[in-house]
Amino acid sequence: MTSNGKSIVDALGSSKLYQDYCRAFNDLTGLPLTLRPVESWQLPYHGKRNENAYCAMMALKSSTCASCLQTQQSLSERATKEARTMTCSSGLSETAVPIRIGERLVGFLQTGQVFRRKPTAGQFDRLARQVMSLGTPLSPDDLKRAYFGTRVLSSKEHEGIVRMLSVFSQHLAMVSNQLVVRQEHPEPAMVSRAKEFIEDHQAEDLSLTDVARAVNASTFYFCKVFKKSTGINFTDYVSRVRIEKAKNLALNPNLRISEIAFEIGFQSLTHFNRVFKRITGMSPTQYRAQLPSS
Repeated sequence: MTSNGKSIVDALGSSKLYQDYCRAFNDLTGLPLTLRPVESWQLPYHGKRNENAYCAMMALKSSTCASCLQTQQSLSERATKEARTMTCSSGLSETAVPIRIGERLVGFLQTGQVFRRKPTAGQFDRLARQVMSLGTPLSPDDLKRAYFGTRVLSSKEHEGIVRMLSVFSQHLAMVSNQLVVRQEHPEPAMVSRAKEFIEDHQAEDLSLTDVARAVNASTFYFCKVFKKSTGINFTDYVSRVRIEKAKNLALNPNLRISEIAFEIGFQSLTHFNRVFKRITGMSPTQYRAQLPSS
């Protein structure tokens, strides 16, 4: 897994939960939506549903899309703790909502390409002169039509959309480990068998060699295929399976944290606490405290 949480974002983005939400968001708001890792050097909505026509024109030439990329970079730097909105040089607004797992920032939910105030003719004229001076093969009429066809959001509408994305980002963070463990994309039969073996023996002292032998593969080959398919290494995957089990066991108030740790295969309570917090963003005690009381 990369330090910026790219594999987590990949798993979230390919999940049915996110795909269903993205379609609903697109249908409801008419705006684009993307889920991107912390470090991303691409235009976030290019080629995606509801991409703004004016922005799509700007993306055709590097000289005109450079400003957009600078806006994305600035937004990434500012939206690390809470949702932030910035206005690009063309006057359109971009909003990024951070997805955090505890103290760790793993990615952003991002939408935008909208006006928050109605554009003026003078504003467009100045912009059009700058764009044309760069030698772009665009029709001024097409550019004007796309620019003034951009959605204008009221303050209330924009605030509602940001709140909606903030709630969803919190939900994604809560279920991120479950989605990483239970990715739904097709995978090699060997990896599926390995996952079943890990699930059945997760309380034991599992090693990479044990699992590779169980699926009739060499350790080197299994390690390579498993990481390529899941996006994470074997040790991290086993830890995540165990933590999912621990979260279920934590629902039983009669079980002590130490009992849960040993039940799922940890020989050290300190190690269990450290792994649990790394994956969920909170300690086992904090996680149990925020569960709804029965």
